[in-house]
Amino acid sequence: MPDRAPQPVDRQLPTDEARDLISLVRDIAQQEITPNAAEEEDAGRFPRGLFGLLSRSGLLGLPYDSEYGGGDQPYEVYLQVLEELAAARLTVGLGVSVHTLASYALAAYGTKEQQVEHLPAMLGGGLLGAYCLSEPHSGSDAAALRTKAAREGDDWVINGTKAWITHGGIADFCTVMARTGEEGPRGITAFLVPGDAPGVSAAAPEKKMGMKGSPTAQVNFDDVRVGDDRRIGEEGQGFAIALSALDSGRLGIAACAVGLAQAALDEALAYATQRRQFGKPIADFQGLRFMLADMATQIEAGRALYLAAARLRDAGRPFARQAAMAKLHCTDTAMRVTTDAVQILGGYGYTTDFPAERYMREAKVLQIVEGTNQIQRMVIARHLVGPEER
Repeated sequence: MPDRAPQPVDRQLPTDEARDLISLVRDIAQQEITPNAAEEEDAGRFPRGLFGLLSRSGLLGLPYDSEYGGGDQPYEVYLQVLEELAAARLTVGLGVSVHTLASYALAAYGTKEQQVEHLPAMLGGGLLGAYCLSEPHSGSDAAALRTKAAREGDDWVINGTKAWITHGGIADFCTVMARTGEEGPRGITAFLVPGDAPGVSAAAPEKKMGMKGSPTAQVNFDDVRVGDDRRIGEEGQGFAIALSALDSGRLGIAACAVGLAQAALDEALAYATQRRQFGKPIADFQGLRFMLADMATQIEAGRALYLAAARLRDAGRPFARQAAMAKLHCTDTAMRVTTDAVQILGGYGYTTDFPAERYMREAKVLQIVEGTNQIQRMVIARHLVGPEER
């Protein structure tokens, strides 16, 4: 039913280059992403060819140094690109966010030689990355991970299983956190592992409630041998690298959540202004108008929150607390807004003829990935009142 075109978000962008970038992203979304989103999600197909287009368009390395194929864009701009992509299809927005997360360790902590050798292909060479931290028995308690890397001469041999890995089984490279020393956070080291290295395999993708087009799978490492030149940072520094990456990654999830919520609001507005009951559009009923007003306000608040955190990051200031707040608020907002969108569409919202039900199913995972929202509350509280007594 809806044929009311959504109005583009009025963005405050810092440069003409950024405005041109958003225009490019909107064109790609309209022409290449949105038309196939529902069909491909229903069929569980990952749009690998589309990610090749995004790479050729310079969209897989936006916040990184142009010396290595990146886009030299501030996070303030990169996150708004993610929002636009996620509004078109969450599988795409989240996929770009995860790829950026997987590239972070090498971009931020790698040696000059490592960056010259690997980053150009990772950022602009059509490769796709996976971030391998969680395990079957260590999700929120990531410091308890069991995957081990043992030193053998100039090599490391990695054994273990990672769980809930976005792009598991299709990634060209994996940033892997493995235990090289004592128990706890100080015994973890980061490695860059080729996706086709001997001994790397993936289980069948998880059967999920939403985001069926984005493969999530366990990844197994069976005597995977990598050289010490693929160790990122110092031995024992891996957990600190992982947490630093997640601070930025949470902003990516926040932006994706706002994009998904915006898509749901646009769908609800289109329906409400055309659906007529009792002789007038249902958008004329005060109860429904208030729902739409609340949805729009929550989205604007979320957008302002993630952008404020991004500007702190761009200025080189601490932003971990604000990143946790943005992830918490924006993903909770996405869940509320998508649920309300289904309600506004009524019975139609519960059918697959409209995207509202897909948005609602997809929103749920955003409250879980890259630190559940309960973990975000713990992070925020620690910044406010200090660590818990033990």
